Amino acid sequence: MNESAGLKRELGLAAAAAAVAGEAIAVGIFLTPAGMAKSLGSPFWLLVVWLAMGAVSLSGALCFGELAGRYPQAGGLYIFLREAYGPRVAFLYGWQSLLVMDPGITAAMAVGMATYAAYIVGFSGAAIKVAAIATVALICGLNILNTKLSGRVLQVITVLKFAVLIAIVGWAIAFRVGSVQNFEPFVAQRPGSPALGGALAGALIAAFFSFGGWWDVSKLAGEVKNPAKTLPRALMLGVIAVTVIYILVSAVFIYVVPPERVTSDQTFVAQAGEVMFGKAGSDLLSATVVICVLGSLAALIMVCPRVYYAMARDGLFFHSVAETHPRFGTPAKAIAIQGVLACLLVLLGTFQQIIAYFIFVAVVFLGLTVLGLMRIRRRVGADGSVVLTPWYPAPPIVFLVLVVVLLFMLAYGNPLQTAVGCAVVVVGAVVYQLAFKGAAPQPLPSEAD
Repeated sequence: MNESAGLKRELGLAAAAAAVAGEAIAVGIFLTPAGMAKSLGSPFWLLVVWLAMGAVSLSGALCFGELAGRYPQAGGLYIFLREAYGPRVAFLYGWQSLLVMDPGITAAMAVGMATYAAYIVGFSGAAIKVAAIATVALICGLNILNTKLSGRVLQVITVLKFAVLIAIVGWAIAFRVGSVQNFEPFVAQRPGSPALGGALAGALIAAFFSFGGWWDVSKLAGEVKNPAKTLPRALMLGVIAVTVIYILVSAVFIYVVPPERVTSDQTFVAQAGEVMFGKAGSDLLSATVVICVLGSLAALIMVCPRVYYAMARDGLFFHSVAETHPRFGTPAKAIAIQGVLACLLVLLGTFQQIIAYFIFVAVVFLGLTVLGLMRIRRRVGADGSVVLTPWYPAPPIVFLVLVVVLLFMLAYGNPLQTAVGCAVVVVGAVVYQLAFKGAAPQPLPSEAD
């Protein structure tokens, strides 16, 4: 392994933008619009939710763009939290990412993709777990062999994902498989719909998690060419593309299946597929789901190991994880760690519940990162060498307002899950106090040096 050479800067704008859109657009676009449309009871308010969440996500993306330009190193949120608050907070983020969130979400995506594939092919039970583990192993192996090639594969999958989704939109319109009457009334809620306030709150939570993952591209800052300019552009392009595709696909789904006919989020895929493509429609849409989730899985496995790599470089994780492969120049051990933990969770089959315990904590760290930009701005001022956040301080304030509201709703709705997630982070604080505080870890030279 090679520790001194660092990572290679070989990813361009296309690969970075594909990581943003590729991770965000997964199975959520097929499940959330149906439930959101049914609860809101109004196409207009569904449009408002998507636009509002797109604007909030863009506000956060602008902040992350400046942070990535200031600190163009592998690790993303970990690096930003370290620079804003010190190594303790950064370690706590890495602690929950490594132990729970990253392998848990990887396992969930892999099993979700394999489940939809099983619906098409006809296998079930243990075969689903085998397919999920094999997919994780294959993608991890590809990322170990060549980061640039992994980026190109991600680009291809993301382009295919957009092409298929746009084709679905075009097919529905060209062949008039739906009815524009499904949009009536456009503004007023349909009779029997829940109260608008509560429906909006639930829809905003669903929309937030449908956009989830756009921030992870910052973890590739150590491998992106000219990150100070490339990453802000990639973040903006990715978020805008996701917003547009969500609005278009949601509109087509309403056009095809009126919300009152939706029995559940899960059966909606089959309902929409049958209306558009006949008896084979559910298989076709299931195949589309497989493509979308595969792209998200590829993006997730590409970006997340950079956090463990950065932690190791700072002396907050096993030192050998900071070594790059002598031949391929990739953080091979960090990638292998995520893959092994994800496969273990697939075998155990308990990842969904585990993830739920840490959603609150994950949102806290996201908010702290954006708040950290304001803290850094006050400490060191604006840096003319990076792309500064436009209209500052409006974007961080807008994003933080949503984070506070979201945290309140999550804590109120799931107090036990919130408490358990926070307790595990407290354990991480104890681990840091005992193992790392006295060591005063010194970061190794960054990839930017």
